[in-house]
Amino acid sequence: MPVDVTAVSTAAPAGALRTSRILIIAGSDSGGGAGIQADIRTVTMLGGHAMTAITALTAQNTLGVQAVHAIPAAMVVEQMRSCLHDIGADAVKIGMIGSAETVHAVADVLEPLGQAGVPIVFDPVMIATSGSVLADPETIGAFARLMRVATLITPNAPELAALTGRAVETASDAMVAGRDLARETDAAVLAKGGHLTLGAAEQARSREADARDLVADHLILPDGTDRVWTDPRIESQHTHGTGCTLASAIAEGLGRGLTLAHAIARARCFVRVALREAPGLGAGHGPMGHQRVRLDCDIGGATPNHVTLPADDHAASISFYRALGLTMIVESAGRYARFESVGGTTLSVEAVDEIGDRPVIFVEVADLDSAVASARAQGIAVADPRVEPWGWREARLTDPAGNKLCLYVAGENRRFPPWRLV
Repeated sequence: MPVDVTAVSTAAPAGALRTSRILIIAGSDSGGGAGIQADIRTVTMLGGHAMTAITALTAQNTLGVQAVHAIPAAMVVEQMRSCLHDIGADAVKIGMIGSAETVHAVADVLEPLGQAGVPIVFDPVMIATSGSVLADPETIGAFARLMRVATLITPNAPELAALTGRAVETASDAMVAGRDLARETDAAVLAKGGHLTLGAAEQARSREADARDLVADHLILPDGTDRVWTDPRIESQHTHGTGCTLASAIAEGLGRGLTLAHAIARARCFVRVALREAPGLGAGHGPMGHQRVRLDCDIGGATPNHVTLPADDHAASISFYRALGLTMIVESAGRYARFESVGGTTLSVEAVDEIGDRPVIFVEVADLDSAVASARAQGIAVADPRVEPWGWREARLTDPAGNKLCLYVAGENRRFPPWRLV
């Protein structure tokens, strides 16, 4: 029986800082690295409220999946209806489903929501990071209904190959298969490149052409247009839950009203920082460090999260801030140093003859050009943006009292520059 959309709660607090309501339909990972556990951590860290409809219980750790217990389809639906009829949802994320029967039961509930404009992100989970099979052929065959109701489908290369029947071994293959899937389902497809290595020609076209190993994620829209994000690969054994995390982060972004491209860019940043912050747990494919992702992803609006202070005694300043418990992550020629707090905020000290005698407050924005244009429209003088050698794109200004400020975009480079010490 389809859900009565008119009975779904739509009340939500207004304003840029409101809490997005994200309904997650997925399996439970007892080891906490992927599935519902990763989904909840992701949505929570990005400022949303995670609700769950658990489709399966797994006995699982970093070494693999030891057992799976499917939840009856009727109970999955009851969990969904319970959340929707009271709290409502701004977006839905679908992960591991468990059975073909559950796929169809979930689709019955979601089809009216999709038609009503609720964003739905479908991560077609088939195989765990450890290699364990999480969806049988009948379940995969039933995915067609969920893909047709989805706003976005987020397959990795093996999943894309299984869904389209095409060989997906290169980024070019992924683009071709992604176009087929987008055309067939009328949904956007994010063809993830984590399993693929770019060829020489693809690297030459990349903005990171000098990097040895790149990862490219391609967004293909139903009309055939596409966009690509390319970044250096982060080498890590601790990649359990990357797909779950990415899809949930995108859903949270869509739920708070971000465009699809903005939601994807923000989600990719979240995943990359979480990969860098992996705590190294377990003997196999360990979990990522969701709990250490703080201010490195755009949460909306301008965010003050870095300050540079003048210093006339470099060594004394370093000793002082280390004694306070900050960790030095950059040291340059005895004239500049950057420190990081447990919460992710950074602080720098720089020689007085370089910075002057006033601190500089750094305010991160999602779109520097738009932020500069908006400030200028309100009569604020702002220098033209420029890319600095340390990887940040900045635009300098002063407030009415003469205090120095900097609008900037840095993403993961704020805490993880190429020359990071630790």
